[in-house]
Amino acid sequence: MVMTDPERIPVIIGVGQVNDRPEDPDQGLDSLGLMVAALEVAAEDAGVSLTGIDSLAIVDQISFHSLGKLPGPLAAAIGANPAVSYQSDAPHGDTPIRLLNEAANRIGAGEVKLAAIVGAEALRTAAGRAAKAASGEDKSYNAVRQVATRREPNYAQVHGLSAPVDVYPLYENATRAAWGQSLEEAQFESAEIWSRFSEVAAANDGAWIRKPASPADILRVDERNRPIAFPYSKLMVANSSVNQGAGFIVTSLAEARHRGIAEERLIYVGMGAAAKEPASILHRDRYDGSVSMETSITRTLDLNGMTVEDFDCVELYSCFPCVPKMARRILGWPWDRPATVFGGLTFGGGPIANYMSHAVVSMVEKLRKEGRYGFLFANGGFATDNHCIVLGREPIAAARFPQDFDYQAEAEEKRGPVPELVKDYAGPATVESYTIFYGRDGTPKAGVVVARTPDGKRTLAHVDVGDAATLAFLTDGKVEPVGTAGRIVPLDEGFGWRAT
Repeated sequence: MVMTDPERIPVIIGVGQVNDRPEDPDQGLDSLGLMVAALEVAAEDAGVSLTGIDSLAIVDQISFHSLGKLPGPLAAAIGANPAVSYQSDAPHGDTPIRLLNEAANRIGAGEVKLAAIVGAEALRTAAGRAAKAASGEDKSYNAVRQVATRREPNYAQVHGLSAPVDVYPLYENATRAAWGQSLEEAQFESAEIWSRFSEVAAANDGAWIRKPASPADILRVDERNRPIAFPYSKLMVANSSVNQGAGFIVTSLAEARHRGIAEERLIYVGMGAAAKEPASILHRDRYDGSVSMETSITRTLDLNGMTVEDFDCVELYSCFPCVPKMARRILGWPWDRPATVFGGLTFGGGPIANYMSHAVVSMVEKLRKEGRYGFLFANGGFATDNHCIVLGREPIAAARFPQDFDYQAEAEEKRGPVPELVKDYAGPATVESYTIFYGRDGTPKAGVVVARTPDGKRTLAHVDVGDAATLAFLTDGKVEPVGTAGRIVPLDEGFGWRAT
């Protein structure tokens, strides 16, 4: 059924994004201030008043917990009294696309006329204020890791798997082995993709870092590009030290026409699909792929009646290289075409859960100038949450709203058996994946191996980074560690990995 009722066709009419770079952190905007500023830009872009917003959806933020829940304060700040007003329950990277899909559903159901989606993070300001308050004490501030370690450490966290930067390397190393790449080949692919991200960011007024980086720059490990978690260095990971806000306004085609908005400024919203991996990283079937990612991408193509050839541009979420590398293989997007319209989470900026709001803004701006259709893939959590959607300068014939975008059941049907987890194993084992963690001085500080026992169970083991032979075996690229046999031995605390 082709949707022809303009009252039920969702279109994006206004977009806005802002950067805040105060020299004095006390003069910086907090997350709420950035949201207000972004929505004001979006309203000006659309030619509408924010007072008429009747649906307000906010991406959860971590920079300023003291602000509490923001729907009420934000609505008051923009002079709106929306009938629908809520904040996402967690700061996950797929959130902006989910909120866009939900807004499209409400418009398709005739429940609202003018919907706003917005988010922001001011981690740069928060870190600056924390450093000033430290007064000579430890001035390090990592809000992402603080969020991840608020509770008593669980089995994974005891082995160093606490924050996303600790976990995504497991996928990177496992996929490299599954794709038959050498370490050099895999790192080269990452560097090529990231270099193109930097070029896109350099040409985007909304990006945080606007200086191109060559593949050699990204591959070169030195004091300015220190190692973080093997095989990732600083220029390969999300840059959360930003003050950024972004938002957009959605309405129906009929309402846009009623308001006299020019047709060439309207961007049509296509259908979306979402699926998740298990919340626990140790209760997943594999690390060399993701059935939830595959389901969300392929189902979005099917729903919109499209193939990769229909897209002039894409945004493939890029917190760490393994994510767009997996996504582009599923979608069929070539490695030598930019996989972003904003600039990626390293160069465009990594405002925690709100990156994809900036991607929506940049996609709208790009489609207004050139091309017909764009594909947006969002990922969040610990390679957990996936949500895709299509935008178009032209109507998307297959789109109809409201729609059920939850394809979890389909993903579960594809999922392989999940290995039983054992926590006190010693004996022979095979490497399933691994990573090494580095300190700020660039020296190895710890490591972890995810291993399989002879009967297929999964367990974790520490890596002794003082063991030069084991460290070289895992990092020098001469031999692929994934799939190789070794031994887990008891330690004074826990269990350690030994290559054999």
